[in-house]
Amino acid sequence: MSHASNLIATDIDEYLHAQQHKGLLRFITCGSVDDGKSTLIGRLLYESKLLFEDQLAAVVADSKKWGTQGDQIDFALLVDGLAAEREQGITIDVAYRYFSTERRKFIVADTPGHEQYTRNMVTGASTADAAVLMVDARKGILTQTRRHSFLVNLLGIRHVLVAINKMDLVDYAQQTFQRIEQDYRLFAEKLGFESLTFVPLSAFKGDNVIETSARMPWYQGPTLMGWLETVPVDTLRLCQQPMRLPVQWVNRPNLDFRGFAGTLVSGQVAVGERVRVQPSGRESTVARIVTKDADLTLAVAGQAVTLVLADEIDISRGDVISAAAAPAEVADQFECSIVWMDDEPLLPGRAYMMKIGANSVIATVTDIHHQVNVNTLEQMAARRLELNAIGVCKLSLDRAVPFDAYADNRDTGGFILIDRMTHRTAGAGMLHFALRRAHNIHRQALDVDKAGRSAIKGQRPCVVWLTGLSGSGKSTIANLVEGQLLTQGRHSYLLDGDNVRHGLNRDLGFTPEDRVENIRRIAEVARLMVDAGLIVLTAFISPYRAEREMARAMLGEGEFIEVFVDTPLALAEQRDPKGLYAKARRGELKNFTGIDAPYEPPPHPELHIDTTTCTAEQAAQRVIEALRLARVLG
Repeated sequence: MSHASNLIATDIDEYLHAQQHKGLLRFITCGSVDDGKSTLIGRLLYESKLLFEDQLAAVVADSKKWGTQGDQIDFALLVDGLAAEREQGITIDVAYRYFSTERRKFIVADTPGHEQYTRNMVTGASTADAAVLMVDARKGILTQTRRHSFLVNLLGIRHVLVAINKMDLVDYAQQTFQRIEQDYRLFAEKLGFESLTFVPLSAFKGDNVIETSARMPWYQGPTLMGWLETVPVDTLRLCQQPMRLPVQWVNRPNLDFRGFAGTLVSGQVAVGERVRVQPSGRESTVARIVTKDADLTLAVAGQAVTLVLADEIDISRGDVISAAAAPAEVADQFECSIVWMDDEPLLPGRAYMMKIGANSVIATVTDIHHQVNVNTLEQMAARRLELNAIGVCKLSLDRAVPFDAYADNRDTGGFILIDRMTHRTAGAGMLHFALRRAHNIHRQALDVDKAGRSAIKGQRPCVVWLTGLSGSGKSTIANLVEGQLLTQGRHSYLLDGDNVRHGLNRDLGFTPEDRVENIRRIAEVARLMVDAGLIVLTAFISPYRAEREMARAMLGEGEFIEVFVDTPLALAEQRDPKGLYAKARRGELKNFTGIDAPYEPPPHPELHIDTTTCTAEQAAQRVIEALRLARVLG
């Protein structure tokens, strides 16, 4: 191995340039808590002697030389430092460690073992070529071992080394190693890894980490480092796949140049090659392959390039340039796997922001096929996904996107779901395939449109969405508003919560999942009525902010008027026209909003009506005035 002090007289830029031509392996360490990940990583960093840690990068940038302070790093201090990071809370992120040997460069994603940090493990595994799964020889296979194994497989990692650590604490017993190996192989049979290697080691004492241990002569396999230096990386496989370039940026500095920049995530592309742009399906040929240094005649997976095409084609960020002979699919409905990472559960029917490549779309889980038990890999029925749950779901998007199955291409088949209210990353997913009906269902072009239907009615269509607690007066106000609209000759329709539950939504209860589906259906009906040119009044508790925002997003600018009918709980309960609050207080009515189910008031409604200061008639008049101000009534 090279030693840091040998680089004192060597220019760092030259050294880094030489490093670029060595193989790069990205791998992840995972497993249960206290299985020895920090100790193992400390041992690898210490033994490699080339510590490309973030804290040393500043020294390099300042001096452009390695100093001798890198020579005397003490292993125990290094491990203590890694452990201290965890005590300081750095476990909420993924720590990437950099080191090198003469044969290969390495980036290891150091992820915490706690179940609540599953999201971090998923982040680290999403770009890894291989996984080192830690097992404490004293404890054997644990729940988190199985969870991480399932996730590693789900995220497409094909090569796994099971590091059975702390062998020094079990007297290097061969029987212990063989028992754990047998247990794990039995579990992993259903996962189907391409290669599975078992190494008995002691990260603390160095047994079988870098060099073969004399204390375990019964073991004849590779050391951990030997495996890391020889395990295959995905570069060759990616180069052999069909070409995909997700467009990150359209570069047009002048009228004579128009290029489409991005990183080639798979395949190869050459000047003169025929390509297809998706989702549009338009084709052209590659005229130039531009890089910051010079033009290329051929580019391969992993290179950042700008493609110049021979024809003027409308291409935007998020489009995918594919090999014309083997293009990506395009669809808007999928089967997928989802790893849920948010404290708030995933509810079918709720809309989330989905990022796939450079595309941002609105996504809804329409159905959960099943949830996976990570201990047994059993498929279980589920109506929602809680924190750290893994499920197979049907996914529907608001528009079609180009994609590949995640098993074929991580970059064009992987996605994240983002909570639209909090902007937190709520889940990570892998597309399996497009649902057949996504290919068979197409929008029919109609000659009569919303503008024409509205014009003959002399009004602008919209939805007036009244929300508030039960007993706040929503239905009374909405009924009065529709009466006034009728006297003015306006065309309207009132969708009332109780009435709709007698028909369209009679199959729904009041669980959070049913409430979400209730509002989703109402929003779809309201959207169709707006398309018909009507003024639509809705009177629903609609307790969740996310579903009201989903309804707003379905409509055009200015077509959604949210009215918050604000009544204190005590007053609503005092009115209690249907006796519902009394039943809820007696425990006879579950999931009742305001009692044992939440209500999320609108932060910025178009109209805020305080029913403690005005009558229902006055409130209705305020709604009519709001419609005039919005030019709905002309």
